[in-house]
Amino acid sequence: MYLAGVGAAGGAGGTDRLSPERYLPRWVPEPVRRHARAVDMLPAGSPGKVGVLDLEFELVGDRTELTGHYQKAPLHITRPLRPDPGAPDLPYVMLMSSGGGVLQGDRYRVDVSCGAGASVHVTTQGATRLYRMEQDYATQLVRLAVGPGGYLEYLPDTTIPFGGARFYQHIAVNAPPDSTVLLGETLLAGRLARGERHAYTAYCSDVEVHDTAGRLLFADPLHLVPGERAVTGPAVMDDFGVLASLYVVTGRRPAQAVADTMHEALARTGLRAGASVLPGDRGAWARVLGERSPEVENAFMHVWDAVRRLLLGVPAPDRRRW
Repeated sequence: MYLAGVGAAGGAGGTDRLSPERYLPRWVPEPVRRHARAVDMLPAGSPGKVGVLDLEFELVGDRTELTGHYQKAPLHITRPLRPDPGAPDLPYVMLMSSGGGVLQGDRYRVDVSCGAGASVHVTTQGATRLYRMEQDYATQLVRLAVGPGGYLEYLPDTTIPFGGARFYQHIAVNAPPDSTVLLGETLLAGRLARGERHAYTAYCSDVEVHDTAGRLLFADPLHLVPGERAVTGPAVMDDFGVLASLYVVTGRRPAQAVADTMHEALARTGLRAGASVLPGDRGAWARVLGERSPEVENAFMHVWDAVRRLLLGVPAPDRRRW
């Protein structure tokens, strides 16, 4: 394993990990971009405002090991753990932030590479808090690459946009047909316990999945701008407080079988939810709406567990205990 510090260079393809080309999005939606401006605090690009994580996992013998590790504060990780008795060869890695939340001018990038035949579960320390932003905005790039036969779960905790937050996230997945990627997202309408709903300025997220030749398999944009258009319609969040999505990109089982499994698990939750096949029969996805975070988290766990049993033959562990 290698661990590089702030001054280290040499990212993928020899690119400096700390160059703006690496951590800045190539495109930012206009509802977020319009707020770009210099800030009277640490500007974007300053130490502590650029968080970078670059993780590489490879199959070593009969188990997956962390073979490449670069981190720049405020982003860092725990050491890989193996808390799942049903899948002892599957390491669990927790992404952490020493900043406690996302601030105006923050620019984050997370890269996770899962090599051929390797498997890994990636999650976050806790909820991602997007704080009020009176100047500029914040962005995060997530890049997930899986090799042939690889298995990657990227299931971060809930995202909570505070009033006045301006945020853009772009998640890009690169996966061959015989690999598996489980990608989850959970969004709160705001600080629900305070009665705050959709008080953020703009929350924009783009999910894109490509094959190894770079062809786009599917995309799922979610652009919420409460001040310009309603975000409580039936095609968005309706009047619910929590929205969760789970994408299962896989060739291990037929896409319809995956969708049916997810649908059956959701039908037992009693929540507003649905599941369907992804374009090109590359897997399936599900979306869940609920009023409170615990009930949606419970439904998400039911779907994750059902998919785990279908694809791996083992149950999903309780994420709250490890």
